[in-house]
Amino acid sequence: MPPEEPPKQLTLRERKKREARRALAQAALRLTLERGLENVRVEDIATEVGVSPRTFNNYFSSKEQAVCSVVVDRHEGMREALLARPAGEPLWESVKQAVLEQYSREGEPDRAYVARIRELMGQLMLRGEFLNAHAAVERVLAETIAKRVGGVDHLLCRLMASSVESAVRVAFVNWFTEGEPLLPTLERLLDELSAGMPTLAGATADPEPNTTTTPLGESLC
Repeated sequence: MPPEEPPKQLTLRERKKREARRALAQAALRLTLERGLENVRVEDIATEVGVSPRTFNNYFSSKEQAVCSVVVDRHEGMREALLARPAGEPLWESVKQAVLEQYSREGEPDRAYVARIRELMGQLMLRGEFLNAHAAVERVLAETIAKRVGGVDHLLCRLMASSVESAVRVAFVNWFTEGEPLLPTLERLLDELSAGMPTLAGATADPEPNTTTTPLGESLC
Protein backbone atom coordinates (compact mmCIF):
# COMPACT_ATOMS: atom_id res chain seq x y z
CA MET A 1 0.00 0.00 0.00
CA PRO A 2 1.44 3.46 -0.89
CA PRO A 3 2.18 5.95 1.91
CA GLU A 4 -0.91 7.83 3.02
CA GLU A 5 -1.13 11.49 2.18
CA PRO A 6 -2.44 13.67 5.02
CA PRO A 7 -6.08 14.70 4.50
CA LYS A 8 -6.33 17.95 2.58
CA GLN A 9 -7.30 20.88 4.78
CA LEU A 10 -10.15 22.95 3.39
CA THR A 11 -9.51 26.63 2.81
CA LEU A 12 -11.79 29.21 4.41
CA ARG A 13 -13.46 29.81 1.04
CA GLU A 14 -14.06 26.09 0.52
CA ARG A 15 -15.54 25.74 4.01
CA LYS A 16 -17.89 28.67 3.41
CA LYS A 17 -19.02 27.23 0.08
CA ARG A 18 -19.67 23.85 1.68
CA GLU A 19 -21.61 25.47 4.53
CA ALA A 20 -23.69 27.52 2.09
CA ARG A 21 -24.51 24.47 0.00
CA ARG A 22 -25.47 22.46 3.07
CA ALA A 23 -27.66 25.30 4.38
CA LEU A 24 -29.52 25.54 1.07
CA ALA A 25 -30.01 21.76 0.94
CA GLN A 26 -31.32 21.61 4.50
CA ALA A 27 -33.67 24.54 3.86
CA ALA A 28 -34.97 22.89 0.69
CA LEU A 29 -35.67 19.64 2.53
CA ARG A 30 -37.25 21.37 5.53
CA LEU A 31 -39.59 23.52 3.40
CA THR A 32 -40.52 20.56 1.21
CA LEU A 33 -41.43 18.45 4.23
CA GLU A 34 -43.52 21.32 5.61
CA ARG A 35 -45.30 22.43 2.44
CA GLY A 36 -44.89 19.73 -0.19
CA LEU A 37 -42.54 19.99 -3.14
CA GLU A 38 -45.10 21.56 -5.46
CA ASN A 39 -45.55 24.48 -3.02
CA VAL A 40 -41.86 25.34 -2.70
CA ARG A 41 -40.04 27.69 -5.08
CA VAL A 42 -36.34 28.32 -5.53
CA GLU A 43 -37.00 31.86 -4.28
CA ASP A 44 -38.45 30.45 -1.03
CA ILE A 45 -35.36 28.34 -0.41
CA ALA A 46 -32.99 31.22 -1.13
CA THR A 47 -34.95 33.58 1.14
CA GLU A 48 -34.90 31.02 3.95
CA VAL A 49 -31.09 31.07 3.89
CA GLY A 50 -30.77 34.80 3.19
CA VAL A 51 -29.25 34.60 -0.29
CA SER A 52 -30.42 35.40 -3.81
CA PRO A 53 -31.93 32.88 -6.26
CA ARG A 54 -28.82 33.44 -8.38
CA THR A 55 -26.67 32.20 -5.49
CA PHE A 56 -28.92 29.14 -5.20
CA ASN A 57 -28.35 28.42 -8.89
CA ASN A 58 -24.59 28.49 -8.32
CA TYR A 59 -24.99 25.34 -6.22
CA PHE A 60 -28.04 23.53 -7.61
CA SER A 61 -29.79 23.27 -10.95
CA SER A 62 -33.23 22.69 -9.40
CA LYS A 63 -35.09 22.49 -6.11
CA GLU A 64 -35.32 18.70 -6.60
CA GLN A 65 -31.55 18.43 -6.73
CA ALA A 66 -31.23 20.54 -3.59
CA VAL A 67 -33.67 18.34 -1.66
CA CYS A 68 -31.88 15.13 -2.63
CA SER A 69 -28.39 16.52 -2.14
CA VAL A 70 -28.61 15.85 1.60
CA VAL A 71 -27.88 12.23 0.64
CA VAL A 72 -24.57 13.26 -0.94
CA ASP A 73 -23.59 15.89 1.62
CA ARG A 74 -24.00 13.42 4.46
CA HIS A 75 -21.21 11.29 2.98
CA GLU A 76 -18.57 14.03 2.78
CA GLY A 77 -17.62 13.12 6.34
CA MET A 78 -17.26 9.48 5.32
CA ARG A 79 -14.80 10.38 2.55
CA GLU A 80 -12.70 12.48 4.92
CA ALA A 81 -12.80 9.82 7.64
CA LEU A 82 -11.61 7.14 5.21
CA LEU A 83 -8.65 9.21 4.03
CA ALA A 84 -7.72 9.88 7.66
CA ARG A 85 -7.55 6.19 8.67
CA PRO A 86 -4.07 4.90 9.69
CA ALA A 87 -1.66 3.83 6.97
CA GLY A 88 -1.32 0.06 6.73
CA GLU A 89 -4.78 -0.65 8.13
CA PRO A 90 -6.67 -3.32 6.11
CA LEU A 91 -8.91 -1.67 3.54
CA TRP A 92 -12.19 -3.23 4.69
CA GLU A 93 -11.48 -2.23 8.29
CA SER A 94 -10.77 1.35 7.19
CA VAL A 95 -13.98 1.53 5.18
CA LYS A 96 -16.05 -0.03 7.98
CA GLN A 97 -14.72 2.35 10.62
CA ALA A 98 -15.23 5.38 8.34
CA VAL A 99 -18.85 4.39 7.67
CA LEU A 100 -19.61 3.66 11.33
CA GLU A 101 -17.96 6.91 12.40
CA GLN A 102 -20.23 8.88 10.09
CA TYR A 103 -23.44 7.27 11.29
CA SER A 104 -22.33 7.31 14.94
CA ARG A 105 -21.84 11.06 14.65
CA GLU A 106 -25.39 11.50 13.39
CA GLY A 107 -26.86 9.30 16.12
CA GLU A 108 -29.81 6.93 15.85
CA PRO A 109 -32.26 8.36 13.28
CA ASP A 110 -35.66 9.66 14.29
CA ARG A 111 -38.21 7.13 13.01
CA ALA A 112 -40.99 9.61 12.24
CA TYR A 113 -38.58 11.92 10.40
CA VAL A 114 -37.19 9.07 8.29
CA ALA A 115 -40.72 7.91 7.48
CA ARG A 116 -41.55 11.36 6.12
CA ILE A 117 -38.35 11.48 4.05
CA ARG A 118 -38.99 7.98 2.74
CA GLU A 119 -42.44 9.00 1.58
CA LEU A 120 -41.07 12.18 0.04
CA MET A 121 -38.32 10.39 -1.88
CA GLY A 122 -40.90 8.03 -3.36
CA GLN A 123 -42.53 10.88 -5.28
CA LEU A 124 -42.05 10.71 -9.02
CA MET A 125 -40.68 14.26 -9.26
CA LEU A 126 -37.85 13.38 -6.87
CA ARG A 127 -37.12 9.78 -7.75
CA GLY A 128 -34.72 10.56 -10.61
CA GLU A 129 -32.70 13.04 -8.52
CA PHE A 130 -32.72 10.62 -5.59
CA LEU A 131 -31.17 7.90 -7.75
CA ASN A 132 -28.65 10.40 -9.12
CA ALA A 133 -27.70 11.33 -5.54
CA HIS A 134 -27.06 7.71 -4.59
CA ALA A 135 -25.01 7.22 -7.77
CA ALA A 136 -22.93 10.26 -6.82
CA VAL A 137 -22.34 8.83 -3.34
CA GLU A 138 -21.09 5.55 -4.80
CA ARG A 139 -18.83 7.39 -7.24
CA VAL A 140 -17.26 9.54 -4.50
CA LEU A 141 -16.76 6.51 -2.25
CA ALA A 142 -15.22 4.50 -5.12
CA GLU A 143 -12.82 7.34 -5.94
CA THR A 144 -11.84 7.60 -2.27
CA ILE A 145 -11.23 3.86 -2.01
CA ALA A 146 -9.10 4.02 -5.18
CA LYS A 147 -7.06 6.86 -3.69
CA ARG A 148 -6.63 4.90 -0.48
CA VAL A 149 -5.16 1.89 -2.31
CA GLY A 150 -3.21 3.83 -4.92
CA GLY A 151 -5.65 3.50 -7.83
CA VAL A 152 -5.60 -0.31 -7.97
CA ASP A 153 -8.37 -1.73 -10.21
CA HIS A 154 -11.02 0.99 -10.33
CA LEU A 155 -13.65 -1.59 -11.30
CA LEU A 156 -13.21 -3.41 -7.98
CA CYS A 157 -13.24 -0.09 -6.13
CA ARG A 158 -16.62 0.67 -7.69
CA LEU A 159 -17.88 -2.79 -6.75
CA MET A 160 -16.74 -2.30 -3.16
CA ALA A 161 -18.38 1.13 -2.94
CA SER A 162 -21.64 -0.25 -4.33
CA SER A 163 -21.55 -3.10 -1.80
CA VAL A 164 -21.02 -0.69 1.09
CA GLU A 165 -23.89 1.53 -0.02
CA SER A 166 -26.13 -1.53 -0.36
CA ALA A 167 -25.24 -2.56 3.21
CA VAL A 168 -26.21 0.91 4.44
CA ARG A 169 -29.57 0.74 2.68
CA VAL A 170 -30.30 -2.80 3.92
CA ALA A 171 -29.42 -1.76 7.48
CA PHE A 172 -31.74 1.25 7.22
CA VAL A 173 -34.64 -0.83 5.89
CA ASN A 174 -34.12 -3.40 8.64
CA TRP A 175 -34.01 -0.65 11.27
CA PHE A 176 -37.17 0.94 9.86
CA THR A 177 -39.22 -2.23 9.46
CA GLU A 178 -37.91 -4.44 12.29
CA GLY A 179 -36.84 -1.84 14.84
CA GLU A 180 -33.37 -3.30 15.33
CA PRO A 181 -30.59 -0.80 16.20
CA LEU A 182 -28.96 0.62 13.08
CA LEU A 183 -25.25 0.64 13.96
CA PRO A 184 -24.86 -2.97 15.18
CA THR A 185 -26.73 -4.22 12.11
CA LEU A 186 -24.62 -2.10 9.77
CA GLU A 187 -21.41 -3.31 11.43
CA ARG A 188 -22.51 -6.93 11.09
CA LEU A 189 -23.33 -6.51 7.40
CA LEU A 190 -19.98 -4.84 6.67
CA ASP A 191 -18.16 -7.61 8.53
CA GLU A 192 -20.00 -10.21 6.44
CA LEU A 193 -19.03 -8.44 3.23
CA SER A 194 -15.39 -8.13 4.24
CA ALA A 195 -15.22 -11.84 5.09
CA GLY A 196 -16.87 -12.94 1.83
CA MET A 197 -20.31 -13.51 3.42
CA PRO A 198 -19.35 -16.79 5.17
CA THR A 199 -22.81 -17.20 6.71
CA LEU A 200 -24.40 -17.59 3.28
CA ALA A 201 -21.40 -19.38 1.79
CA GLY A 202 -21.97 -22.30 4.16
CA ALA A 203 -25.73 -22.42 3.67
CA THR A 204 -27.54 -24.97 1.49
CA ALA A 205 -30.59 -24.45 -0.68
CA ASP A 206 -33.98 -25.11 0.92
CA PRO A 207 -35.87 -27.63 -1.25
CA GLU A 208 -39.12 -25.90 -0.28
CA PRO A 209 -38.28 -22.18 -0.13
CA ASN A 210 -40.43 -19.95 2.04
CA THR A 211 -42.48 -17.68 -0.22
CA THR A 212 -44.21 -15.73 2.56
CA THR A 213 -41.32 -13.49 3.60
CA THR A 214 -41.98 -9.82 4.27
CA PRO A 215 -40.87 -7.50 1.43
CA LEU A 216 -37.83 -5.43 2.28
CA GLY A 217 -39.41 -2.25 0.98
CA GLU A 218 -37.86 0.62 -0.94
CA SER A 219 -34.46 2.10 -0.20
CA LEU A 220 -34.11 4.80 2.40
CA CYS A 221 -31.85 7.81 2.03
